[in-house]
Amino acid sequence: MTPLEPPTAPKAVQVADLSVDLGGRLVLRGVDLQIRQGEVLAVLGTNGSGKSTLIRTMVGLLPAARGQVKLFGTPVPKFRQWDRVGYVPQRITAAGGVPATVAEVVSSGLLSKRRLFRPLRAEQRAAIDHALEVVDMADQRKDAVAELSGGQQQRVLIARALVSDPDLLILDEPTAGVDQASQAVFSEAIRERVARGTTVVMVSHDLGPMDALIDRSVVLRRGRIVYDGPPHASQTHAHVHPHVADEPGWLS
Repeated sequence: MTPLEPPTAPKAVQVADLSVDLGGRLVLRGVDLQIRQGEVLAVLGTNGSGKSTLIRTMVGLLPAARGQVKLFGTPVPKFRQWDRVGYVPQRITAAGGVPATVAEVVSSGLLSKRRLFRPLRAEQRAAIDHALEVVDMADQRKDAVAELSGGQQQRVLIARALVSDPDLLILDEPTAGVDQASQAVFSEAIRERVARGTTVVMVSHDLGPMDALIDRSVVLRRGRIVYDGPPHASQTHAHVHPHVADEPGWLS
């Protein structure tokens, strides 16, 4: 438990003794982490430290070899309230090879709240409109996602994550390789969510304009947490010799 976390604070995420095996190698090793509701947490570390593996395990994309992850008190394999969780993956996957429009991709974030093949309700259309406005993409709602720039595609993914009004927002390198204008849009979108009490977990090499929003940082090194505390002190602990990132089997 960190000094920033009151003993009675409800937990959005609980990670206990988590180890993850990928291809016969342990990428995470006995990770313990608790994230209280309403907290903004940065997950830092060099390439190969296990950051993205941790995030992907949180949202059920990777299985645990040992230990477990709970979301809002429920183990991930039994968790069903996925509309409470917004997830933006590391790589730009908004287009997915399908000629979908911006609005169609964003509406896919509501699938857990709507019946298949039923028209969108008025409040769902309003939620899509609001999410697009938040990321400054309302004017491109009918554009094909495949024709957008990388930064614009990332904005669409952010909107898709926001449209269900999640209680927990998980972002894996949301600003990597995108322009400054998109970074500023991301920062403002996250600021709005934080003001509403959303829990945010963000993996990043460079927090940029979102640095001021961070309540707490954890630093991963070789699959273990080596620092957990105030963000201003985390950069010292985040430095690892470059050869670590080149070791076979170590994934970000």
